[in-house]
Amino acid sequence: MSEKIKFEKHQLAAKFLDPRQEFRPTLNEYQVRVDPLTGRTGHFSHFGVIKPLKLDLEKYNDPEIKGFCPFCGENKTTITPKFCTDVTPEGRFAQGEALLVPNLHPYDIYSSVLIMTDDHVVPLGKLNHKILGDAFSVGLKFLQRIKAIDPSLPYPIMTWNYMPPSGGGLVHPHQQYFTSANPGNQYIDEMKASKEFYDRHRTNFWSELIITEQEQGERYLGQVGNSHWMLPFVTSGTIGEIMCVFPNVFSIDDFTESDISDLVNGLQTVFRYFWDTGICSFNASLFWGPPEQKYFPAHFRIVPRTFMNTRDFAPDLNFFQLMLRESISGVFPEDLCQEIKPYFDSL
Repeated sequence: MSEKIKFEKHQLAAKFLDPRQEFRPTLNEYQVRVDPLTGRTGHFSHFGVIKPLKLDLEKYNDPEIKGFCPFCGENKTTITPKFCTDVTPEGRFAQGEALLVPNLHPYDIYSSVLIMTDDHVVPLGKLNHKILGDAFSVGLKFLQRIKAIDPSLPYPIMTWNYMPPSGGGLVHPHQQYFTSANPGNQYIDEMKASKEFYDRHRTNFWSELIITEQEQGERYLGQVGNSHWMLPFVTSGTIGEIMCVFPNVFSIDDFTESDISDLVNGLQTVFRYFWDTGICSFNASLFWGPPEQKYFPAHFRIVPRTFMNTRDFAPDLNFFQLMLRESISGVFPEDLCQEIKPYFDSL
């Protein structure tokens, strides 16, 4: 087991007079963990309280609820923008049902939206290998093209909001791909910490993490081709987080169709677990490292989302995440691993 990676956690408890126990003194435990890479902390509490709430997704096909969708039918080719010819002479990138167009509300200089399917509402079980594979392939081609024409933007990113309450503006399946000099705090914090770890230990944190998690077996889900799937020690979501690392892929030029297939196979396995447990919304990201480095490999994160209740449609984000910039989770990753691992064992 690696001595370079430390999993630090603090078991704490609050004492109060509990009305559920005739006001007898009660200790309610919680835990604070320290991320082994960045040093950021995360709280674990509300155990058993936050549960995924399944939504009636078909209602989003009702005309009154659906409203106008720019990604449906002929709209996706007649009213969506086109790239300038220096990006692509065709104006858009396409493969199968996947169509990648400029973002009307860009996040960066080269910012795109990838329309994944022709259908407006696509449950997780219908996001098949071809739909997902075509989407990632088209997104990768776009990022590689931008790298070729503007190497001053070193950080390529894929992001994905799927179904309420993920924050997506449309339920029609879509992803965002963009390159940036300012890729966000999560990316920068992890990249800086990865370089510091490499400079200090002369080895890659992520490869060490994979070996350590495999040996411990508490949070490691399995290997799919060249990808390794596990649960982070400190999770970003209230009902967990799943991470996939490609330890030998350090830039988008190294990311192959085989890697896309591995990502899709693992992702569909996660989707089967989501579907069986009533999870129907998530946020996801895929980071590739900048060129000419060997310490920050490609890795994918997916965080299931839910409503606290469907009476008020209160989301599962609160002051902890938004104001304190602190993750809070109602489930331990070790427990979640035991639920998800059988799905990977069957691969």
